[in-house]
Amino acid sequence: MEPLYREGDRVVVSPTEQVRRGDRVVVKTREGEVMAKILYRQSAKQIELHSLNPAYEPRILNTRDIEWIARIIWASQ
Repeated sequence: MEPLYREGDRVVVSPTEQVRRGDRVVVKTREGEVMAKILYRQSAKQIELHSLNPAYEPRILNTRDIEWIARIIWASQ
């Protein structure tokens, strides 16, 4: 999520907050990958995540491959 979040920044997430389109979120996949992205689109079967950094392509993940998703509610920089 550079340039918004950089290495060493701390983010606070809320696993109980409902995530909505446009929210900044942290996602953990069942394979253990953790990423901070923007929730662009969500359906019952998949989510589409975008990055602020144009070097990274959008990611489309099946919901069954996601262990958890949480909304970012605060960040220290």
